[in-house]
Amino acid sequence: MQLSHTRPVAAARFDDPNLMSIAGLVPVMALAQASGLLTLADQQLSMPTDKGANAGRKIGSLVGGMVAGADSIADLAILRHGAMGTIFDRPYAPSTLGSFLRQFTFGHVRQLDAVASRFLSNLAAKTPLVTGIDTGRVLVDIDDSIIEVHGHGKQGSGYGYSGVRGLNALLATVTTETAAPVIVGQRLRRGACGSARGAARMVADALAAVDRLRSQAGGAGRDGASKVLVRGDSAFYGHPTVGAATRAGADVSVTVRLTSTIKRAIASIDDDESAWTPIEYTDAVYDEGTDTWISRAEVAEIPFTAFASQRKAHQIPGRLVVRRIPDLRPPKDQGQGTLFDVWRFHAFFTTTDLDEVGTVAADKIHRQHAVIEQVHADLKNSALAHLPSNSFSANAAWLVCAVMAFNLTRAAGTLTADPKLTKATTGTLRRTIVSVPARIAYSARRLTLHLPTDWPWETAWNTLFDRTFNRNHPIIV
Repeated sequence: MQLSHTRPVAAARFDDPNLMSIAGLVPVMALAQASGLLTLADQQLSMPTDKGANAGRKIGSLVGGMVAGADSIADLAILRHGAMGTIFDRPYAPSTLGSFLRQFTFGHVRQLDAVASRFLSNLAAKTPLVTGIDTGRVLVDIDDSIIEVHGHGKQGSGYGYSGVRGLNALLATVTTETAAPVIVGQRLRRGACGSARGAARMVADALAAVDRLRSQAGGAGRDGASKVLVRGDSAFYGHPTVGAATRAGADVSVTVRLTSTIKRAIASIDDDESAWTPIEYTDAVYDEGTDTWISRAEVAEIPFTAFASQRKAHQIPGRLVVRRIPDLRPPKDQGQGTLFDVWRFHAFFTTTDLDEVGTVAADKIHRQHAVIEQVHADLKNSALAHLPSNSFSANAAWLVCAVMAFNLTRAAGTLTADPKLTKATTGTLRRTIVSVPARIAYSARRLTLHLPTDWPWETAWNTLFDRTFNRNHPIIV
């Protein structure tokens, strides 16, 4: 593609007040309003002084700006161009929103957490955001990530396990067999914080949120549906986190460190070659004649009691599932061969029933825990590219708004009825259905949006618009 030589561009002027660059924000914010975002913020937030006034509209501006692509306070100026002031009431200036965020304390952040939880429930009631949560297996993942910051002025920043200065964001997501992950819990912590700190509370809150979503969807809760499975990496293998999940009636699938106890357990099954089953893994080949996988990766399991060295009330019976793969790292002595195969072992502890989830299936389900890393990457590719304030509480509130923007964008994607957008990332949804230019026209005190012809995702955009404004309901005479 090249510039036209028959109609060359001669000038460019920013002079049209009837244009906007993010027309997709109209149906998305209509969905947010219908789901009670502004009302919930007004009801739950008790912000002091005039800077905390109109909390609902300010939270709406923050979430809307993040949906449009803002990753800093200054970027929120995207809400104040062209026809935005005509279509939306009171798009606040970035300086006003920055002053609002700096009024947050820890208590106000917890109030905003309550807004996010109720907002998610309302989104789930209006969209197929968590479809299948009342019928199929529900997976709750927990993981943390370091959000890099610069400068010593950031409250709570420090050097954590990643070796970079930052703040620690802990997330809990829920995934079903038919729905992409949505975030049900979030917490911002100091940078040098251990991964497992506060994880037990997060797991308990996340499972309570799943219960509410199941009941709202018409399910019978944990009594009438399959158990929720909580997945985590080795940083969360401890009685506080695992115990919180089991007390709430959920199963767990948590990676374990290769301690001396785990190594002895692995050694007890390593001698029995018949116990190992090849699995679908990198470079695996499926043999249709024997109906088995020919693979260098194999799995086996043994009964195992977690935390056996602790008091009896803390001991949790379950299974230790072990995956082994050949150690292909070159030996230090290149001239010395090996007499036996050298294996690398990866083990995790699970309380799932062997009759319901076999060894191979348990390993496959556990490996899918990596989906939460994609959620972290999605957030860092959008609103969490920066933590904009020196105030820790302001950054904590920013994280909650980023989570609400993530869930709202994903809910909007499910309303497009496009299979490719139902589980798409925030960046893809922003490019296809949010960042659409439009020109407004007035007629009979109503506004009409004129969008580009031949927009590749026109059908998806129109479906979202019709569903958010109830245009798809038949007329009943």
